Amino acid sequence: MTERVYTVRGMVCGHCAESVGEELEGIAGVTAVSVDVDSGTVAITSDEALDTADVRAAIEEAGYELSAEGA
Repeated sequence: MTERVYTVRGMVCGHCAESVGEELEGIAGVTAVSVDVDSGTVAITSDEALDTADVRAAIEEAGYELSAEGA
């Protein structure tokens, strides 16, 4: 198992966290997602290391942006 923290731009409320979490949970291998709106971070636990492009695509699908330092 691996855990990685990403920085997401644009999240401001619980609805934002829910949208991002739902999209990330749809990535194959993801076992847990924890979204912290206040810090603008998402911690993802997965069976193996995830492809950053997949994480970026899921976050963008939710309507937000993966920060460069979170990539």
